[in-house]
Amino acid sequence: MKDERPHAEYPLPDGSEDRPDAAAAQESQIGTRHLDRVFVRARRTTMMQTPVAAIPSLDLERYLGQWYEICRLPLKYEDETATDITARYSLNDSGSVRIDNRCFDEDGNPSQAVGEAIPVDEGGSRLKVTFLPKVIRWIPFTSGDYWVLKLADDYSVSLVGTPDHRYLWLLSRTPSLDADTRAEYLAEAERQGFDLTALIVPRHTGRVVTDDMVD
Repeated sequence: MKDERPHAEYPLPDGSEDRPDAAAAQESQIGTRHLDRVFVRARRTTMMQTPVAAIPSLDLERYLGQWYEICRLPLKYEDETATDITARYSLNDSGSVRIDNRCFDEDGNPSQAVGEAIPVDEGGSRLKVTFLPKVIRWIPFTSGDYWVLKLADDYSVSLVGTPDHRYLWLLSRTPSLDADTRAEYLAEAERQGFDLTALIVPRHTGRVVTDDMVD
């Protein structure tokens, strides 16, 4: 008489006549997952070997003003749940750039981080940034890279990254960016070797962190 009982999902109980097929299926799945991990690691290694290139020159005065963060790669000191993230750039008396980053944190409280950026190349598109207190900014190896990788002709959209491929920001003069433009700039990031798997897209709700909230 034909056994019409439904087959169990593997792993099957010991002694089942279907166990060899189930074991083979399991081994195949394990092998596939392993190959997938190997492929991902190899792809990331290849991407990391792609050199990062900043744009040839940057008109710093045109670059000043307010920017909105459209998306970014994770940053240890930046709250992943923060909303309404902005960056305002202005010139210090010394000629360096004052950075004023603002957002609302996970609890809805206003937050501010003030730093300084200094161009380190003739074109002005590669800068060193620090958020340390002024009195200890002289300490070596305490600044990070800020390279402008792609910039709209009208200075309305900017792609910023670091030469080690760890950090990336897409900035816009407006809180939102159309899908085609966003795709164009992120494609450039991938072309330069950035892995966008962990990309974070913060929300912009229309709120603004004003001076009186952080003074």
